[in-house]
Amino acid sequence: MSWLANTRTSYDAVAEHYADQVRGSLSTKPYLRAMVMLFADLVRGAGDGPVADVGCGPGHVTAFLRDLGLAAFGVDLSPRMVEVARREHPDARFEVGSMTELDLADDSLAGLLAWWSLIHLPDDEVAIALAHFRRVLRPRAPLMIGFHEGNGTTLKTDGYGGHPMNVHVHRRPPARVTAWLHQAGFAVEASVTLDPAGRLPGAVLFAR
Repeated sequence: MSWLANTRTSYDAVAEHYADQVRGSLSTKPYLRAMVMLFADLVRGAGDGPVADVGCGPGHVTAFLRDLGLAAFGVDLSPRMVEVARREHPDARFEVGSMTELDLADDSLAGLLAWWSLIHLPDDEVAIALAHFRRVLRPRAPLMIGFHEGNGTTLKTDGYGGHPMNVHVHRRPPARVTAWLHQAGFAVEASVTLDPAGRLPGAVLFAR
């Protein structure tokens, strides 16, 4: 799959600069930080246990979840991102993997977070990822998904630190992602829109 190889290669190239950009970002984004904290509360309320940050990048959100007391670990497609995450957060577990071939046991997770990591998947691959999320989550375990809100796709050809990239970035309306979640067997409990009048609005969905 060329989109998969292009995404891996692109994020390998920008890993160091991307880490510089997002390091500590939750401290300056109170709404995002509050939603991650709410997710942690939902995990604890559902029984606690292992939590996967799928598409974890350099591990900054994984580390924040661990600071909140969760047994969080990260999975990312980019080997270079995983190297950076392991270096910056040596006490945490990080693995190379794909959400479309998620190598985790059935019913093994107390929670799963996909934090702006579905944005590069083509529409016909999202159902595959969501089916894996449903498979690995325990009954009633929470799922939180963040993504770019809107319609349309753009090709990102350069990125963090000026390095060349070759990834498609998909914007999706929350109603569409909600429908996909329902089809995958999830019940959506909340939908939050972020910076609706901004250049790149976001959305976060909470589901079980």
